[in-house]
Amino acid sequence: MYLNIFILSKLNLLIFFSINFVYWFSGNIIIVFFAILLSQFISSKSFSFEGNQKIETFYDSKIILRDIFQNHQYTFYCSCSYEHKKPIFKACGYKPYKNFKRANRIEWEHVVPASRFGKKFETWKNGNLRCIKNGKKFKGRKCARKINKKFRLMEADLYNLQPTIGEINQQRQNFKMSIIPGEKRNFGKCDFEVQNKFVEPSPNIRGDIARTYFYMADTYSNYIKLTKSELSLFSKWNNVDPVDEWECKKSKLIVNSQKNLNKFIVQGCKASD
Repeated sequence: MYLNIFILSKLNLLIFFSINFVYWFSGNIIIVFFAILLSQFISSKSFSFEGNQKIETFYDSKIILRDIFQNHQYTFYCSCSYEHKKPIFKACGYKPYKNFKRANRIEWEHVVPASRFGKKFETWKNGNLRCIKNGKKFKGRKCARKINKKFRLMEADLYNLQPTIGEINQQRQNFKMSIIPGEKRNFGKCDFEVQNKFVEPSPNIRGDIARTYFYMADTYSNYIKLTKSELSLFSKWNNVDPVDEWECKKSKLIVNSQKNLNKFIVQGCKASD
């Protein structure tokens, strides 16, 4: 559906047979050679294109991601380096806009906002009899997280999480991605704009964002639907900003922990080989 990408997964094949017929005519005798080639034997590890089935809490995801990013400590939207959960502004030219406290910490942001899929859960909208604390009912993310395993798995999906300056995460909220003409920059040299409940990210990560949205919508299709305008925009972003070395490497590290593939990244990595 998305980008009409079709991938033949070799990982689920046990044996592939290639049969070659060689006909050699000698007088009235036809000699037929059957060459049967056993091409590939798959290891016991099987990776699927299904969603996250391994990591059930957002907390566990953050621990795993710190490991994955240990040799690539740069924030997603502003490319600021960071150490010990704190961004380093000097090299990237970031300037705090409104919230200095959150600007000085690293947060793990959901590229596809949790509210985008969370609102599909009844517990998010209306709560649950088990969602009571100190005699008070609660709903939203906390209730969905408590009651729904599927929500917890989606919330914890590593492909949808990126290290982000806390203030940027706060400003982004759950706004949709877009192009903002004549945008005003409020975060120093960071190429990230927010206007009228839309967000425009820098060109060098637009493909990453597109492939994340495609993955989430394809993998969790009962909970996430992309609009026609999003499909059009993300298709363009995917084409003009193809996968790079880090995206491929990060994807492999995620597979090691989460045991599933993002086929939109896999396809791009194969094309770049």
